[in-house]
Amino acid sequence: MSPEPPVAEVEPDHTAVRVALWRALHVQADPAPHVLDDEVGLRLADPGDDWRERPDMDVEATRRIRASIVARARFVEDVVEEQAGRGVEQYVVLGAGLDTFAQRRPELGAKLRVFEVERPGTQAWKRRRLTELGYGTPDWLRFVPVDFEGDWWGQLAAAGLDSGRPAVVAATGVTMYLTLDAITTMFRRVATLAPGSTLVTTFLRPVEDVEPEQRAQLEVAVRGARAAGTPFLSFFTPEQILALGRECGFREVCHVPASELTERYFTGRSDGAAPSRGEEVMVAGV
Repeated sequence: MSPEPPVAEVEPDHTAVRVALWRALHVQADPAPHVLDDEVGLRLADPGDDWRERPDMDVEATRRIRASIVARARFVEDVVEEQAGRGVEQYVVLGAGLDTFAQRRPELGAKLRVFEVERPGTQAWKRRRLTELGYGTPDWLRFVPVDFEGDWWGQLAAAGLDSGRPAVVAATGVTMYLTLDAITTMFRRVATLAPGSTLVTTFLRPVEDVEPEQRAQLEVAVRGARAAGTPFLSFFTPEQILALGRECGFREVCHVPASELTERYFTGRSDGAAPSRGEEVMVAGV
């Protein structure tokens, strides 16, 4: 059998880089205590010394969006830590992008088998950058390069995911790029995991369902995503995403609004930062 051709590396998509930079901007520009301490993604992206001069890194204009970004990441990791304490030993990151859980939380990761699921080119680029920066690949971390339009669930199983044991599956910043059919397929597959499994996913609310002062920024994001060739395809109200979760077979579904994330992570802050309800969270249990 002839060897498989090497995977062509590509630069990570603009959204993955932007999210990584917003997480770093939270550390560098926002007062302590920080909701998430993550500058690893900045080192991976290596955007140049002038990255904070980019229009999309304006400290004031992006205050609420970066609050949303760090809040959703912190919430997912809190769920993972809680479930690991209950004996769950598998964690799947769908659309991992420049996720840095494995580099920042090795003490928690060592209690788990962690699967990073991403497109082959992006993942190859990230693995090269991790090597260049001196980050090792621990034996509990599995990279799973997939075509999300293909049998990615089968590839995840081949990488070692045991569907007969509980897992936490995270899909943050993912559903807006998928069709309703693709989201439904994803939810149904996760719902077949062993009882005790948890899905944590974010969803984008319709523009008219967002705070009035945030609508213009969301409209800009919608236009930017379309221009970049990665248009937003799916929007949900909380009622719609919960109904879809139930329809796909989850035993329980829960909406985590921006107000709850604000109470958890931003109470008493001196800068008045708080996440927008433009992108919120659903937690679904098997």
